[in-house]
Amino acid sequence: MDYVKSGLVLLVAAWTLSGQDGKLSAEEAKKLKNPIAFTKKSISQGRDIFLRNCVGCHGDNGKALIDVVADATDLTDPKAFRDGLSDGEIFRSIRDGAGASMPSFRSQIDKEADLWHLVNFIHSLWPPESQPPLQEKE
Repeated sequence: MDYVKSGLVLLVAAWTLSGQDGKLSAEEAKKLKNPIAFTKKSISQGRDIFLRNCVGCHGDNGKALIDVVADATDLTDPKAFRDGLSDGEIFRSIRDGAGASMPSFRSQIDKEADLWHLVNFIHSLWPPESQPPLQEKE
């Protein structure tokens, strides 16, 4: 529970410090910690959100091998991430958008917890040696 509280405090602090447009800076994003544990339940919730919002560009497997968007990131390859690999940086890319080809999903995914579940799902697509350790407890 302390981990969740401290993560939420960091999130609130970063949102308070973020610019007038409400977007997180790259430095603020790096400091964010995911308040949602990397669990099977969270990954499953993130997968549901991914299937509703992300397959149009990233495909149902996250590999971005579809012809809709030429510059979509292959989410299964951490080396392909241009805007950072930390939880906060991935959160920022989803929430605020990243570059010309990744729009903001702030209005489509309005619950902060859902964004964090999506971050966990994205981590689950990575090779096992690159994934965070799976936790048993929520």
